[in-house]
Amino acid sequence: MGTGTRAKIVGWLLLGLVRLLTGAQARWWGCPPKAEQRIYFANHQSHADLVMIWAALPAELRGITRPIAAKDYWTKTPLRQWITTAVFNAVYVDRERTEGQDPLAPLVQALDAGDSIILFPEGTRGHAEEPQAFKAGLYNLALRFPQVVLVPAWIHNVQRVMPKGEVVPVPILCSVTFGAPMQLQADESRQDFLARARDAVVALRDV
Repeated sequence: MGTGTRAKIVGWLLLGLVRLLTGAQARWWGCPPKAEQRIYFANHQSHADLVMIWAALPAELRGITRPIAAKDYWTKTPLRQWITTAVFNAVYVDRERTEGQDPLAPLVQALDAGDSIILFPEGTRGHAEEPQAFKAGLYNLALRFPQVVLVPAWIHNVQRVMPKGEVVPVPILCSVTFGAPMQLQADESRQDFLARARDAVVALRDV
């Protein structure tokens, strides 16, 4: 059995498991699912966020959308690395910046290739009800790729699927609400754009 076939089988099994545990409901409130180049940006409270959005997307969008994954966590074991590489086709980013390294380089490469990406602008997982302040990466990508559609998303309940300290996932109904696209306005400052983007994500919580 080839690697590609194994990846497809594991992907189907993983998709079935995620949907069994969470429902993985997609709510396209502000835009329809569409095969155009997009940056989906969402709140971040669990390592399962990556899997949740991936599972919520229709099959035709999963194939062209690459989640951003923290390299230190998702390559910690051979299994995690294989799943994120072969199944999710993830873009790895280093959370520990080294001198002279552009942390956005892998994302720029993916967007240059025409891929859509799933981004968590907080950078690290938060534990409060509302997202932390967004980091500059989303702004820099919006500035560099004005033609790419920016779609906010709110992930509901996924942090409760695997409570802290638990080993076995808990079945909890989860959903992802996708909002209306937004774009960087002419002469809009980085601070104003990031605040507006965060507000767009938070606004979807109660939709």
